[in-house]
Amino acid sequence: MVKYTNEQRLQILKIYYRTSESVAATLRALTPIFGRNSRPSRQAVTSLVKTFESTYSLCDVAMPVRLRVGRSVENIAAVETSVANDPNQSIPRRSQELGIAKTTLWRILLKDLTLHQLKPMDHSKRRTFSDWALEKMRQDDQFHRKLIFNDEAHFWLNGFVNKQNMWYWVGENPRVRNKKPFHPQKITVWCGLHASGVIEPYFFVDDSGRHATVNGDRYRVMIIDYFWPELEYMDLDSMWFQQDGATSNTAHVTIDLLKNKFDEGVISRNGPVD
Repeated sequence: MVKYTNEQRLQILKIYYRTSESVAATLRALTPIFGRNSRPSRQAVTSLVKTFESTYSLCDVAMPVRLRVGRSVENIAAVETSVANDPNQSIPRRSQELGIAKTTLWRILLKDLTLHQLKPMDHSKRRTFSDWALEKMRQDDQFHRKLIFNDEAHFWLNGFVNKQNMWYWVGENPRVRNKKPFHPQKITVWCGLHASGVIEPYFFVDDSGRHATVNGDRYRVMIIDYFWPELEYMDLDSMWFQQDGATSNTAHVTIDLLKNKFDEGVISRNGPVD
């Protein structure tokens, strides 16, 4: 019914019901209107009636698209590969190409891959920060040794690797079965790095030792209970702390906590040095 407008469809339906729901009578009445060669077929009339009586609409029923839902290991790997190949592709186009729902794609990009879109103001912010960092290095040639970098990463506990890099070539059916859990286990690990060494990994787990999602509360617990003690033997008066822009890291209460230790030496979104 794509070739008929909504006005034409309404006209067809009116004639159908006026002729006591007779398809044959409807076709005869439509012949002078559309012409014998252009009038709707019997199948088109019955299809239009069926659609109208089931949806109460003149519009075509949208064909459902089977989308992969859920932040599975395979979906995360597919999105990561897609972004690496084309970082400029839009969310709707990437969703259509990968067959992953847009909301799921957003969550994978933000929560699993910790990526975010670049906006027009980001260029000027990055230029401002670059100028600031260059000036710091001109003032102090040891500035790069006074930075503490840190980040989190996800590690899958089922031995998962990107399937794009794992193939099994054989001349006959190997009769191989690959079992995997529906919800693969993973763990998020935090680690710090500075010129004098590495601050050992911290594992985000709950009281039962299972993987725990990193949120603001857990991030601050890590800072107080684990990170602060690691700094006892460091001269923090000259140190700077850098972190990424994850929501758990950039909450105002988190920034205030970091400023208690590093004062204005916090390099972070929403921090003294943004």
